[in-house]
Amino acid sequence: MVSIWEQESFYAPQDIVIVGSGLAGLWSAFYLKKKRPALRITILERGPIPSGASTRNAGFACFGSLSEVVADARTMGTDAMLELVEMRFKGLSRIRKTFRDEDIGFDFCGGYELYESGSAEELQDQMDYINSLLRPITGSKRTYRLADEDMGRLGFGRTAHLSYNPLEGYLHSGRLVQQLLARVQGMGVQVFTNAEVHGFTATGDGFAIDSTLPVELRTRQLLLCTNAFTRKILPDADIVPARGQVLLTSPIEGLPWKGTFHADEGYYYFRNLGNKVLLGGARNTAFEAETTTDMRHSEGIQATLEAYLDEVVLPGYKGQYSIERRWAGIMAMGSGKMPIVKEVEAGVFCAVRMSGMGVALAPVVAKRISEIMHA
Repeated sequence: MVSIWEQESFYAPQDIVIVGSGLAGLWSAFYLKKKRPALRITILERGPIPSGASTRNAGFACFGSLSEVVADARTMGTDAMLELVEMRFKGLSRIRKTFRDEDIGFDFCGGYELYESGSAEELQDQMDYINSLLRPITGSKRTYRLADEDMGRLGFGRTAHLSYNPLEGYLHSGRLVQQLLARVQGMGVQVFTNAEVHGFTATGDGFAIDSTLPVELRTRQLLLCTNAFTRKILPDADIVPARGQVLLTSPIEGLPWKGTFHADEGYYYFRNLGNKVLLGGARNTAFEAETTTDMRHSEGIQATLEAYLDEVVLPGYKGQYSIERRWAGIMAMGSGKMPIVKEVEAGVFCAVRMSGMGVALAPVVAKRISEIMHA
């Protein structure tokens, strides 16, 4: 049994309990506290650190490669695609307004996309059309431009064309989460780690949280920010887990490029980390197998990534590097790409399903849920 001092301080009834201390949960706490500083807010995190995708991604600060945006317009409709791009673009802007670039390792380096086939004329037509749509969002006449002149300098294999977007970059995901964590704790938010939530029960004035804490924590409102793991608490949520796998090379002498790169509608993505190469993706080669919450990487996807590294990213460098590290993160997909930001039932809210774009989307999604909640 806990002491009276613990019960009346750490485990005292809360105004809001947030489940999940990833980017969505931390940004939500940030905006809720900004709106109402007196709110008693506790975040419950099942792992020792955020353990879904927030600190296990590739560290991209992007709002959509050209081929992804074109594909989204086709599948979602133009209006929904533009809404999603605008959310991502605003999210990146809010990150940079909230934190100094140097504190989160943000580098506004620009991004390329690789195309293995197609004509330059067709690609230019796509760019002209998408650029006209995005101009009110990005403020640029040329969000994307043809960059075939850079192919020789970059030295990629199997590449017929390149597009370039100067308005994106990369950051250090771990440092971003650390900065957010320090910020919300400084605002008075309490964070419990190794506190897995199993469920909740409605009480007369709120909810009792069933978790691995030594007490049944009480709260007036509950906010779920568990993204791919939400169905463990809300079984009917329109969420499908999607494992994203990554590898990191050893240092490469004379690495001829720096920046962020996408290919195949964003299913492949790579960047430099100093003079190392970080490569992720290939989920589209095994959709069914990668629909999992298993955090272990798989031999099949890793072999596909290594082949892509050898044939496309670093042709001619075989034998000059090794793979230093491999890891996986779990994203949340569903029947649509728009995040789910709503009140699920009276007093229970969720801000989930970032579709692999949590870095950019979380600040905007969190602001929205803070405005919906009537704490």
